[in-house]
Amino acid sequence: MSAVEQAIRARREAGSGALVAYLPVGFPTLDDSIAAAIALVENGVDILELGLPYSDPVMDGPAIQKATQTALQNGFRLRDGFTAVEKVRAAVDAPVLVMTYWNPVLQYGVDRFAADLASAGGAGLITPDLIPDEASDWMAASEAHDLDRVFLAAPSSSDARMRQAVEASRGFVYAVSTMGITGARSDVDAAARGVVSRLRDAGCTSTCVGLGISTADQVRDVLSYADGAIVGSRLVAALSEGGVTEAARVAADLATGTR
Repeated sequence: MSAVEQAIRARREAGSGALVAYLPVGFPTLDDSIAAAIALVENGVDILELGLPYSDPVMDGPAIQKATQTALQNGFRLRDGFTAVEKVRAAVDAPVLVMTYWNPVLQYGVDRFAADLASAGGAGLITPDLIPDEASDWMAASEAHDLDRVFLAAPSSSDARMRQAVEASRGFVYAVSTMGITGARSDVDAAARGVVSRLRDAGCTSTCVGLGISTADQVRDVLSYADGAIVGSRLVAALSEGGVTEAARVAADLATGTR
């Protein structure tokens, strides 16, 4: 059982689910992003997703696009992502996943990326624009370096695509709560329940819901039917508005939804 699976199982045995937090590496600076990630865990986050900024973030909403653009303008390099993982893992015991589009991994070298991520202490990789039937290189590299691989399932996914995501994923399946780009919403789309139900029917044992979660009540609602709630844009906005202190405060508030 991987570290991510263990974290989800521990929360499940406690009668709740996992709070998963996303932050982009390098925003507002590399050091600040590392400090913020550590602070999130210290304030109730169970699993971290560290995003690697990319120049064409087609699935990201305004808050995350702006943050990643800042990181790129400040000179972010892929190596900074591994540095961030290593420093966060040295400070806290929570599993750290990396999230990135597939092109940077290809450019870096798939096996080299997997080796460096594992060496830094990373738990695995979330690949929003990579589908399982085009992921043979990543499947092999992740197996070789004992890394989780998280694929996405959306309301538009066919039953066959759902089964592929379940069979190919290790750690959890990322259930997209609504179609479109990321960003905080007043209500998490009701389609999320349908995605999770279809994933369960396909044999999924761990699924986390993302895209649009921004309040403790939404976390609580999602955890009534899923294994984890993923929050990104709300935390990025908090970091932008009030620095590490505000991001930590928001994380602590969100964590009340797991109790």
